Amino acid sequence: MSRRVALVTGGNKGIGLETARQLARLGHAVLLGARDEAAGRRAAQGLAAEGLDVRAIRLDVTDAASIAAAAATIARDPGRLDVLVNNAGVAIKAGDGAASAVTLDALRRTFEANFFGLVAVTQALLPLLRRSPAGRIVNLSSILGSAAEHADPNSPIHGYAMVAYNTSKAAVNLYTIQLALELAGTPIKVNAAHPGWVKTDMGGPEAPLSVMDGAKTSVALATLPDDGPSGGYYHMGVHMRW
Repeated sequence: MSRRVALVTGGNKGIGLETARQLARLGHAVLLGARDEAAGRRAAQGLAAEGLDVRAIRLDVTDAASIAAAAATIARDPGRLDVLVNNAGVAIKAGDGAASAVTLDALRRTFEANFFGLVAVTQALLPLLRRSPAGRIVNLSSILGSAAEHADPNSPIHGYAMVAYNTSKAAVNLYTIQLALELAGTPIKVNAAHPGWVKTDMGGPEAPLSVMDGAKTSVALATLPDDGPSGGYYHMGVHMRW
């Protein structure tokens, strides 16, 4: 069998870039999806210089034409897809906040990237994943998408009000459950990943985890064995509360 092919969306920096690196080190041929074609090419060239099989593909998850073009390109060359890591996402500070104050613009822009884009990419690539003998879908979520954590007064995120971001990740969690149920009985496994609070442009310099640690959960879920779980929500191997 030829080597497994993985697509990582938002792969030109941060957790996505490190996820691409770690999957390539495990022997995957990695397609590094990036909205900015030049940035994606630079990132892929950097990984290729490390001796890794990584190439860039333009993919803007908020643009239907870009998604369709990327799906057509992958179907043509390499002609298969075994792993989809839906890593691309945004956290929009302007307009996000408390439930009474979050703007509809912030909600729409956040959901467009974090949820609608994730669904659109998944649906476009599902035909290829269905042909894989062991398809894996990893949806990047967050502890901030956990309703149970938000409701628990003892939780570290209790009262953390970034309503647009939080609800977009909660939507990702439920979509993960629904898709896993639909694909039960197939070789495809679908799981949500909480990477942790990571030192990235989004996480900021105060975050306790490195990008190397932040990518570990995605990589573990992307490389699950045949008897691995599906329909779960994980951080570092621990199932999180929905």
